[in-house]
Amino acid sequence: MAIAHSLDWPLSFGFICRSRSSLFNSHLAATVKFPFSFVLFFNLSSQSVRADSSACSPPLLEEEAPAIELGLGFEEKPESLQADYVELNLLICSFFKDPATESIGYECYQSSKGRADFRPQIQTIKFLIRYLIQSKDWGLLFALSNDFKNYRVFPDQSTCSKLISACVKARKLKLVHSFLEVFVENDPEISTVGIESALRGFNQLHMYRNSVDLYQKFQSYNLDLSLTCCYLIMEAHLKMGKSEKAVAVFHEFKNAKDSSSSSSHSKVYLILCESLGKMGRSYEAVACFREMLKKGIAENHEFYSSLIRNLVRGGELEMAEELMLEGESKKMIRNPDLFFQLIVKYVEVGTMEKALDVVALMKRANIKVSDCILCAVVNGFRRKRGSKAALQVYKNLVLQGHEPGQVTYASILNIYVHQGLYSMAESILAEMEKRGFDKCVVAYSTMIVAYAKQGKTREATRLVAKMKSQGCYPNIWTYNSLLEMYGKALNLRQMEKILKEMSRRKITPNRVSYTSIISAYNRIKDYGTCVKYYEEFKLTGEKVDAILAGILVAVFSKTNQVDELIELLQDMKSEGMKLDTRFYRSALVALRDAGLEVQARWLEGTLKKS
Repeated sequence: MAIAHSLDWPLSFGFICRSRSSLFNSHLAATVKFPFSFVLFFNLSSQSVRADSSACSPPLLEEEAPAIELGLGFEEKPESLQADYVELNLLICSFFKDPATESIGYECYQSSKGRADFRPQIQTIKFLIRYLIQSKDWGLLFALSNDFKNYRVFPDQSTCSKLISACVKARKLKLVHSFLEVFVENDPEISTVGIESALRGFNQLHMYRNSVDLYQKFQSYNLDLSLTCCYLIMEAHLKMGKSEKAVAVFHEFKNAKDSSSSSSHSKVYLILCESLGKMGRSYEAVACFREMLKKGIAENHEFYSSLIRNLVRGGELEMAEELMLEGESKKMIRNPDLFFQLIVKYVEVGTMEKALDVVALMKRANIKVSDCILCAVVNGFRRKRGSKAALQVYKNLVLQGHEPGQVTYASILNIYVHQGLYSMAESILAEMEKRGFDKCVVAYSTMIVAYAKQGKTREATRLVAKMKSQGCYPNIWTYNSLLEMYGKALNLRQMEKILKEMSRRKITPNRVSYTSIISAYNRIKDYGTCVKYYEEFKLTGEKVDAILAGILVAVFSKTNQVDELIELLQDMKSEGMKLDTRFYRSALVALRDAGLEVQARWLEGTLKKS
């Protein structure tokens, strides 16, 4: 029986050897006692090596061969024998296969690096990388990059990809560049995989600047990068808003021979079309799309989405409609936002029939017409053709089977109120509540305005109470409607209650609110309260409009507050506002009664100029 000798460092350990049948079919069981420096093994032609870090076996396991326990310590390296580095790699790998002994495997690897006859195998490198990534020991990983250079052994493509991806995810950028430099200088094939993994990781983390910098750094090495790398670099430029550079990268890779899948070619052309579209070169993007189809590269729905969106943005509606119909025939129009954008553009240019054609196309393509699209069509007809046309289009769309949502209902309710069709507005509100749209502040506020116009104070109050009971609280528009309603009825008590509720809910009254309040107190000739609320209004920082200014001129004139009146008139002049003749005369009388003839003549001159 031959025993392998140690290196020139001292060793202190024990091991047990068992012989079963013959020397060539024997099995080695080595039990390491900690701490240890290295593991000696028999230089046999055995086919399996088993390492176990548990407690030692009993001294006698089989009768035919006694167990022998040895304690060896060598100070000098024998020159006649050398360890078999293949079996040593197997031993290291066997440690790494068990999570409980992985650290032993790494120590064994570190000790083996001092042997002149040791060279790690790819499988050993794979286990080392997996262990160091799991332990997140980035310093030891950095040292491993030097081992790659020294032994000229590199991981396979799969392990390389995992290694670079883990470093990018941990944002260890120096480590990423260190590994890639080693790969680029020694193994171009592995380097391409590593660069692709780094670019993908950077883009996933939105670190687009790092992707561009990485590409520029290794561009001088004249590497044959894959089309996937091309796509990732173009994507980085596009996300950074540098569409022209994305197009330039495409032309660099355009004539490169690559065996990548058709999906990689599609992704590159998709980024190209999107970049050209954002540069305002939509027709060129369509031409590139046609060129791609001639090459036999398959398209998908994303191409039609990108091209149509950019054509609509550029106002090329005819070409957009043509692509829309083409995409419909191929069943590649799936994005409802495209239809919405196209309808909005048709509304802007006033071609309302085209907008209805888009809705019909959606129905043919079995794409649900959303509430936003219905609302855009209805409001478009209202702006371009009037309220009656909008109501008719709404009825036709409902008859075609389209279901309105909360936004469309609120728009139709508003139209009915402005048309004075209050009963129809009430039926729309009832339909909304029946379908579960019972928390729409806009709809409730519009209906409260309708009741206020009719002087139906009780109905408005009930609707406010119902609104609150359903967890839908009034907004400033609702409160302003109530203030106007109570102001016209001179119900000052209710107005004060509303103001207190607004204060409690921390809703600040605006100019419309103060106009209703000051106007109501002016009507009962309580000018002191008018001035009080005007002082509050000035604290809001809002400007006086013509309606409020007219009321204040009357208040200041009747209370002989000349200084405030002159200040108000000067502010009005600086802002270019005009008052009617009645208020000018009221102001003139107040100024002359106060003996301010100079100010009166100034106001009179202003009146003549206006």
